Amino acid sequence: MPVIILFTDNPAADPALRAAHMPDHLAFLEAQSGTISAAGPLRTEAGAGDGGVWVVETEEIAEAEALVRADPFWSTGLRHSHRALHWTRVFQNAARQV
Repeated sequence: MPVIILFTDNPAADPALRAAHMPDHLAFLEAQSGTISAAGPLRTEAGAGDGGVWVVETEEIAEAEALVRADPFWSTGLRHSHRALHWTRVFQNAARQV
């Protein structure tokens, strides 16, 4: 059962921090590609940034939490908070999973 991580951004963070740390963040995601199967920003209908989401292929919340803390974005203060939730995949690639 994968874990979904929902991030909220820190509204007080300097936007330049994101650009400065994006290469390290993307390299981190690439290095974790065996565990983090999808990641990306969330946007409001108006197009404003509104956090992010990861799909982490683990059954252990603790493993997903460790990845959050290891992400270069976390230590910079770009992230305000996050939630880790177990997710039951019932449909993927045009096929039922249950």
